[in-house]
Amino acid sequence: MATAARVSVNNGVYETLGARWYEAADDPVALLRAEAALHVPWVADRLPRGSRVLDMGCGAGFLTNALAARGHAVCGIDAAADSLAVAVNHDRARRVAYTRGDALRLPYRARSFDAVCAMDFLEHVEQPERVVAEAARVLRPGGMFFFHTFNRNPLAWLVVIKGVEWFVRNTPPHMHVLRLFVKPAELARMCRAYGLEVEELVGSRPTVDAAFWRMLRTRVVPTELTFRFTRSTALSYVGMARMCG
Repeated sequence: MATAARVSVNNGVYETLGARWYEAADDPVALLRAEAALHVPWVADRLPRGSRVLDMGCGAGFLTNALAARGHAVCGIDAAADSLAVAVNHDRARRVAYTRGDALRLPYRARSFDAVCAMDFLEHVEQPERVVAEAARVLRPGGMFFFHTFNRNPLAWLVVIKGVEWFVRNTPPHMHVLRLFVKPAELARMCRAYGLEVEELVGSRPTVDAAFWRMLRTRVVPTELTFRFTRSTALSYVGMARMCG
């Protein structure tokens, strides 16, 4: 019996967004901006002053530019040249060192960062454990690994994949693929395998309010749409693991 071909995640979309990264409301990138409004302060509040930070899969710089504006020494790496060009244009502090490259083969020395971030990135690679391994390699002892990703279960498929396709315009095919979502226990095991111990883990989801219902009705993401933390990690989760030693 023939088997269906395995669907690959569509990472090519990040080479096509341009100014839409920061401007579009009729696109799922607007959801990413709303998520960043919740996650960026969460990360920033946990960083010691003047930290050296690496953002893996930095995209258009939502996190990197915000951390640089707070005085941290920040590097961002991404495979998409278009995304990096947008990130550079929005780096008001002119402090971020952006690099086009492969996050699975980081061009940085071992033990060279106080913190490494993989926000909305693990679900875009075939081998997330390699991301964790590289993060651990470049982290100093006691350094922090921050992450945000999606849980792998039927509810996440319904809400994160199908819900976005149904209720947000211009959602590209295969923007997310369920098989690449990562269960919290799986990520914790990956971290432990490379000397990292998860210290914080919390769920996040959209706030169900008037802005949320307006999005469902119009298929446009309102600027008022927000995300909130929740005890449940059924849809997505953000966390921090610390490097031992």
